[in-house]
Amino acid sequence: MSQQLFSLQSWPRAIVHIDGDAFFTSCEEAIHPELKGKPLITGGERGIVACASYAAKKLGVKRGVPLHEARKICPGLIVLPSDYETYSLFSRRMFSIMRRFTPDVEEYSIDEAFADITGMRRALHSSYEEIALKMKKEIEKELGITVSVGLSITKVLAKAASKHQKPAGMTIIKGRDIASYLNDLPVEKIWGIGPATTNYLAKMGVRTALAFAQMPEETVLKKFTKPGVEIWQELRGKSVYPVVPEEKSSYASISKTKTFAPPSSNAEYLFAQLMRNMESACIKARRYNLAPKKIAVFLKMQDFETTGSEAVLSRPCCRPLEFAGVVRELFNECYHAADLYRATGVILCDLVSDQNIQYSLFDDPVQAQKIKEVYRAADELGKRYGKHTLHLGSSHLIEKLGRGRRGNPTLREQTQLKGETRRRHLALPLLHVKTK
Repeated sequence: MSQQLFSLQSWPRAIVHIDGDAFFTSCEEAIHPELKGKPLITGGERGIVACASYAAKKLGVKRGVPLHEARKICPGLIVLPSDYETYSLFSRRMFSIMRRFTPDVEEYSIDEAFADITGMRRALHSSYEEIALKMKKEIEKELGITVSVGLSITKVLAKAASKHQKPAGMTIIKGRDIASYLNDLPVEKIWGIGPATTNYLAKMGVRTALAFAQMPEETVLKKFTKPGVEIWQELRGKSVYPVVPEEKSSYASISKTKTFAPPSSNAEYLFAQLMRNMESACIKARRYNLAPKKIAVFLKMQDFETTGSEAVLSRPCCRPLEFAGVVRELFNECYHAADLYRATGVILCDLVSDQNIQYSLFDDPVQAQKIKEVYRAADELGKRYGKHTLHLGSSHLIEKLGRGRRGNPTLREQTQLKGETRRRHLALPLLHVKTK
């Protein structure tokens, strides 16, 4: 049965998925050559392992482990604060290299992207396999990091392929070879299949990707919702998820979370963190002309237990000054003075267009318009001088007491080049080179 043909053609489409290997620590090794091959993690400012180098992984250090446990596992562990500013520069450079081969590049996350290279063989005078390999080699040569590559005829298959030989591997799944590859792939390793679906499939005796792909269409349509059906189609070689090169412009929800150290029970400090999260989330919403109908807030305790609450706004709104009182009420419902908290977060839900929102009888349209103008000015200042240059007084305690970072700031944060401000840096990483 493993020889079943799902596609009569080897390359009806050609989709590449590139995934950075231990991306954050790889970036650190690229700019700090002396760290290569050493057990290294990022996340010192969060108190947990954000990313572990492969040398650290071999010793048993895993992502999400608290720092004190990681140090017990590896006493010589090198701990660095996460330098997201520099990682984003590596990310942008990686995506720009991919665009040398095709304009159809979808930035999926900071360290991975899809590229549709269908029809590029003649233009680049290379086979699809050679194009994917050249893409990989140029990224590794120019950035000094390694990436894993998957090449197949759908996005789901390409993403599964890139995970097959990590780190620095390349896996190719042609249309005619799908069945033989899926035969040994556990169903939980499929992109989009979570624990609940895995358990559901297990009850039907389905434990491999091939067994799922071989299910009759009528059974799949009857027992699964649209996402499950689409994954089943993609596994069988039918491309239903297009590579979308445009920047994402629509969101079902927007969330922002902030982990800080040391943990705190200070109510005003926690509320300041929460309002800063709300400001960040609403800045993003305004960028896309969106406004939430509903907001949710949550507090995460030192033992990782979470308490939360939500509220429906009187009208969709993306300007926190108008509903800060609602956030305060939600915070009071979640907060307990006896507990220590390590993170705060917000979620903007049920997003709609911010254009032409109707005011209710209880609103003051003139006041609302004035607030809108204030935020328009705040957003312009943010673009020029950095996000949160102008911020609510309720979040100002962060500036006074500190942002709650653990460990030393990154070298990039400590360095201010000519023309830079504390809040706004040029898009330049700091490279470490030895000079005589």
